[in-house]
Amino acid sequence: MGQKVSPIGFRTGVTIGWKSRWFAPKSNYGEFLVEDARMRKFIDDRLNRQPPYAAISAIEIERTREEVKVILKTARPGLVIGPKGAEVEKLKNALEDLTDRRVNISITEIRNPDLNAQLVAEGLAEQLKRRASFRRTLKMRAEGAMQAGAKGVKIIIAGRLGGTEIARSERKIMGAIPLHTLEADVDYGFAPSFTSYGVIGVKVWIYRGMFAEQAKEEATPESTAMTRARRRRERRDGGPPRGGRGHRSAGPPRRRREAAGQTPAGKPAPSAAPAESPPAAPADPPPAAPADPPPAAPAEPAPQDSPPPQADQ
Repeated sequence: MGQKVSPIGFRTGVTIGWKSRWFAPKSNYGEFLVEDARMRKFIDDRLNRQPPYAAISAIEIERTREEVKVILKTARPGLVIGPKGAEVEKLKNALEDLTDRRVNISITEIRNPDLNAQLVAEGLAEQLKRRASFRRTLKMRAEGAMQAGAKGVKIIIAGRLGGTEIARSERKIMGAIPLHTLEADVDYGFAPSFTSYGVIGVKVWIYRGMFAEQAKEEATPESTAMTRARRRRERRDGGPPRGGRGHRSAGPPRRRREAAGQTPAGKPAPSAAPAESPPAAPADPPPAAPADPPPAAPAEPAPQDSPPPQADQ
C-alpha cells in the first residue's frame, strides 16, 4: 500500500514541514490557496521552463497581515538573483502585480543537487527530451545520487521509451528505500518529459538517511574539530584536566604530574619529599633545643639501678 502514497505527503506535518505556512479565516482560505497555486505556477514557468533555467526545486510561502514571504530553494542562486539583484527585483514586482500584495523574496541554496529528487527528475526528463539513451541515463543518474551520499535510489520512467509503439516502464533501484518509515528522509520528485512521440513520466525516490542521524552529523563536525583543537591546546600548554574515552584518570599527563611532584594518585612523590624538607628543617631545630634537658633525665634513674647492691651481696 505504501507504493500508492507520496512520500512527501506521507511525512508532511510529522517529520517534514508544510510548504504553505499561514492561517486564515474561512472567508479568505480559498482565496489564499488559489493565490499560492498561481504564484507557484508563475515562478515555475518563468524560472524553470525557460531561460535562465534556475533549477528551483521547492517554493515555500509564508503570510503575515502586511506581506507575503516567498522562499525559493534553488541550485543556481546566481541566476535567480541576477546582476546586483536586478532579476529578484523584477520577479518581486511581477508577483506584487499578480497578487496585489507586498511580496518579500528569500533565496536558499541547494548545496547538493544530486540528492534532490525533484532536480534529478527534471534533469532526467530533459535528457530524455533530447533523445538520450534511457537505460544509460537511468544508470548514470542513479549512480550519481549514490556517489553524492544517498543511501538508496529508485527511478521509474514510463511511456513510449525510445519511440516504441507500445508504452512500457523501466526502473532502476539501488540501495534501500524505506517508504513506510516516517523517520526516514525519503525525497520524492516527479517531472514529465514532453517528447515528439509522446509524454514520458519520470518519478524519483532518494533515501538520504534518518532525520536524527542527519541532525547528529550536522552537529558533529564542528564539535569534533573544537574538541581536537582543545586537546592539542591542552597537551601543548598544560590546560585543565580532561577525561573521556582512552583516559583512565581525569588528571594531567604523567610527565606534568611528575614535574609537579605528584604521583598518579595525587599524593606527593617520595623523591619530592626530601627536596621539600630542607626548607622546613630550619623551623624544626627550635623545638629540638628545648628538648636537650631530657638527656639529663637518664641520670636520675641511675641511682635506681640495683646492680651495685647486688654486687656487694
